[in-house]
Amino acid sequence: MPIDLYYILGSPPCRSVMMLAKALDVKLNLKNTDLSKGEHQTPAFLKLNAQHTIPTINDNGLAIGESRAILCYLANQYGKDDSLYPKDPKKRAIVDQRLYFDMGSLYQGFVNYYLVPIMNTGKHGDPIHLEKLKDSFNVLDKILAGQTWTAGNSITIADYAIVVSVASVEVAGFDISKYQNVGKWYERAKKSIPGYKEINDEGNTLLKTFLQQFMK
Repeated sequence: MPIDLYYILGSPPCRSVMMLAKALDVKLNLKNTDLSKGEHQTPAFLKLNAQHTIPTINDNGLAIGESRAILCYLANQYGKDDSLYPKDPKKRAIVDQRLYFDMGSLYQGFVNYYLVPIMNTGKHGDPIHLEKLKDSFNVLDKILAGQTWTAGNSITIADYAIVVSVASVEVAGFDISKYQNVGKWYERAKKSIPGYKEINDEGNTLLKTFLQQFMK
């Protein structure tokens, strides 16, 4: 039975879930959720997710919000092995750290400097948030020094989460070219992640259009 996914394609976190589902051959029942119409605030949706956020999945009665938690669940529940989310505590801890780094620093940097200020004011945010975003990219560049993927030499769910963050800041205008290790990893991820072009590229086009509508 397909898993219900409440989403919008322009949302980077939604795309990470969609690409992982494709990699795991998990069928999704896509439910486009129009936030402008308050479809995430209906009693039915709030019953699934009190945070009223997307993405949200409903897997035969199990409702989960937060994209990174969804990634963990899908890998645990439907992975053919544990390569995407290792069961070994030490290896898993590294993946978890990368996910939290993405949530709290990298993707948050996109939200703080680009997404929220542009939506609210039509302009980029406070320069201090740009400096924090640059710091996050410096950290990511150091993480990737001497290794193929963000949590080692095998692709994991951390790469699925982080690649949409990198793609989002790039489409918003952030120059990633000076971060050589990030650039090499980014090109590798584009070629290695199933469905990247049709899911992430199309979503980025929508995101760019969305941001441009607010820019002054």
